[in-house]
Amino acid sequence: MTDRLKDLADAGVSIWLDDLSRQRLTSGSLESLIHDQHVSGVTTNPTIFAKAISDANAYAEQVTRLAAEGVSTDQAIRVITTDDVRDAADLFKPVYDDTDGVDGRVSIEVEPGLARDTEQTIAQAKELWETVGRENVFVKIPATREGIPAIAETLAAGISVNVTLIFSLDRYKAVVDAFLTGVEKAIDNGHDVTKLGSVASFFVSRVDTEVDKRLDAIGTDEAKALKGKAAIANARLAFEAYEEIFASDRWRQLETAGAKPQRPLWASTGVKDPAYKNTMYVEELITSGVVNTMPQATIDAFAESGEVRGDTVRGDYDADRKVIADLEKLGISYDEVVQVLEDEGVSKFEVSWTELQDTVTGALKAAAK
Repeated sequence: MTDRLKDLADAGVSIWLDDLSRQRLTSGSLESLIHDQHVSGVTTNPTIFAKAISDANAYAEQVTRLAAEGVSTDQAIRVITTDDVRDAADLFKPVYDDTDGVDGRVSIEVEPGLARDTEQTIAQAKELWETVGRENVFVKIPATREGIPAIAETLAAGISVNVTLIFSLDRYKAVVDAFLTGVEKAIDNGHDVTKLGSVASFFVSRVDTEVDKRLDAIGTDEAKALKGKAAIANARLAFEAYEEIFASDRWRQLETAGAKPQRPLWASTGVKDPAYKNTMYVEELITSGVVNTMPQATIDAFAESGEVRGDTVRGDYDADRKVIADLEKLGISYDEVVQVLEDEGVSKFEVSWTELQDTVTGALKAAAK
């Protein structure tokens, strides 16, 4: 039988699961994904935790105990989520060790309400890092304007960072600059940068969702021909920027000091439009040295029918630039699209956080009766 996920991993793509729950940890589901489906890391976000904790049975015992202790909703959320992340980090520790810290990583995000607050983001990143207490954890920080300096300062403190919610090429370049600055400061601060890790999470499918909506509104044959092309072109151009930056003298100096590059991570890779192949955002973004974090359904779909056709990222960046240029000619502003997506991304996570708070508040009240 063809092991398509192994082929994907052998092509240099790290397969991470975009999901975490207590049930996955206790049932052995996550462990089996590591051993059977080549999953080498996990990402979480407020939406994932809101969904996980809505499963009252998995968390009932802990919620009852927390309710008896009289903790607040936010305190309960912190305990529950950091416990799950700590346990997942322990499960992935052998992968972390085997890959010299490249994989085996588990991510936990700062509260989305802090996305526009640099100092509070830095403070909470340090709190989360300390609370989880595992060196194979990433603290997720959104790539808002206010998040950029927070990324640099968090790395400077010796804390590994997953930069999330990246949509634009300019913002991606600012993220990488913040990474380089953070590593430089970490060295100056005496931290062991061989342990310092980072990924830059470039969101994919949401770009097509927004652009395709605008193309449908235009409705011409020329517009229809561009559907489903913007997201992949955008991600490939991000990789072109990655290649240029990590070939620089500035990076070579850090690499000599033992630093590892900040890998591009393809996020939001579940297909939103049923007209597209359900593995499109995996198959079209295969190259060595990247991460693809997938929901379970996408992992299963690739295992069943995914194709590895060699490197599908490098080689024709001019064609990718032409896609963006053709959209601009039709009146679809790249800058406007990516700003809309960033604002929506922050807003959606804030809504999920509120849902998470409501769920935990209800569970604490029910347990206290």
